[in-house]
Amino acid sequence: MSRLSIPKTYKLFIGGKFPRSESGHTYEVTTSGGKFLANAALASRKDARDAVVAARAAQPGFASLTAYNRGQILYRIAEVLEGRREQFVAEIMASEGVRAGGANKQVDDAIDTWVWYAGWADKYAQVVGNGNPVSGPFFNLSTPEATGVVAAVAPQSGSANSLLGVSAVIAPMLVSGNTVVVLANHTQPLSAISFAEVLATSDVPGGVVNILTGDVAAVMPWLASHADVNALDLSGGADLEWVSWSQDAAQTLKRVLPPNEGVPPRALERITFFTELKTVWHTKALG
Repeated sequence: MSRLSIPKTYKLFIGGKFPRSESGHTYEVTTSGGKFLANAALASRKDARDAVVAARAAQPGFASLTAYNRGQILYRIAEVLEGRREQFVAEIMASEGVRAGGANKQVDDAIDTWVWYAGWADKYAQVVGNGNPVSGPFFNLSTPEATGVVAAVAPQSGSANSLLGVSAVIAPMLVSGNTVVVLANHTQPLSAISFAEVLATSDVPGGVVNILTGDVAAVMPWLASHADVNALDLSGGADLEWVSWSQDAAQTLKRVLPPNEGVPPRALERITFFTELKTVWHTKALG
C-alpha cells in the first residue's frame, strides 16, 4: 500500500519563529522545468514591519556579544548546514535544475562562506580600526561598530545560487553585530527557508536573522522607507527597481550598498560596509 506524500509547507522566518504570512497568501514555486514544487508564503508589508521589529529588538543584545562569541555562532551555522547537506543538495537540484555536482559545489561554497566569515569575527576590527596620528597631548582610537538593522535583497537572477546567495548576504552582516531582514530569491526561495531551519537549530538568537519570501518588488519599498532600518544591501537587486529604493532610503539617511557584481561572496568589504567607525579620544599623562 503506497503512502500519501507529505509536502513541506514553507513559511516565513521572523523573530526565530516560522509564521505564515499575516495575509494568508501563498504562491507556487516550480522546478526549473515548470513543474509544481511547493507553496511558499507571500510576505506582506505587515510581515516586513514585524521582521523589522524583531530585528531591532535583537540587535543590542547581539551586538553586545564578544567578537569571539559571534564567530562561534557563525561557525555553528556551518556545522549544522554540513549535517543537512543531502536536503540542500536535493532542493537545489529540483529548484535550480543543476546536476548533483553543481548542487554539492554550491553547498560547499555556502559552508565555506560561513566558516570564512566566522574566522573574521575577532580579527576584522584590527584591520579596519586604528590608532590615529594626532598633534597634542592626547591620542585617539577608531574601532568599527555595527550599523544596526539591515534590510537586504538576496540575488534574484535566474542562476542566483540561492543558498550561496543568501549566505553571502547574511554572514558578513552578522560578523559585526548587525541584525538582518532579508528577502529571499523570489523564484527559488526553498533553500532560504530551509536555511532558516538551520539558523533556528543553531545558536543564533531569535530575531537576529529574519527571512521573507514573496514579491520582492512589492515588499522592498516598505523596508527602504522604514525609519527603523539603518541600511540596505541591494547587491542582489540589479534586475529590480533598486534605484527607486535607494531614493526612498535617502529620506531616512540610510546606508545603501548598490548592486556590484564584482564583489565575491567572501570579501572584507562586505563586512566593513555595514559598520560605523567610533573614535575615542583620551588625554596623555603629562610629566
